Amino acid sequence: MNEMEKTNPLKIGIVDTTFARIDMGAMAVDELGKKFPKLPIKIIRATVPGIKDLPVECLKLLSSGCDIVIACGMPGKMPVDKQCAHEASLGMQMAMIKSGKHIVEVFAHEDEGKDEADYARLAQDRVRKHAVNAVWMCRFPEELRKRAGKGMRQGRNHVGAIE
Repeated sequence: MNEMEKTNPLKIGIVDTTFARIDMGAMAVDELGKKFPKLPIKIIRATVPGIKDLPVECLKLLSSGCDIVIACGMPGKMPVDKQCAHEASLGMQMAMIKSGKHIVEVFAHEDEGKDEADYARLAQDRVRKHAVNAVWMCRFPEELRKRAGKGMRQGRNHVGAIE
């Protein structure tokens, strides 16, 4: 980490939704505090109604000085939910291109869980791992490079590299 990064806090936007069934944003904040207690991080949180509202809120945060944004959502299992999630993803791609900054999309789709408890575990694992990924992308990219091609997963156990 260079001297400027030591003095300037990393500004992380966290956007979640009221549609989600667990507080994904709070989990991201908690994980950042646990994993990076000495790193100066400024967190700016926002909550929107649903996943199609995420792209504009992410762009607003990136435009207002956030270095990266973590976008959290829990799309349902119906076809319309999958379509909305896809549209939100496309919107976030456009926001990244427009801002030149990353948005870490953290979606936990309802049909990924075997039951509600499994779904909650999957969402929690995914948001916590991606919160760490966001910091690594901005401040410690070598951590990601060390894991290239290793079959890392967010939401489930890692699957490992193919030998």
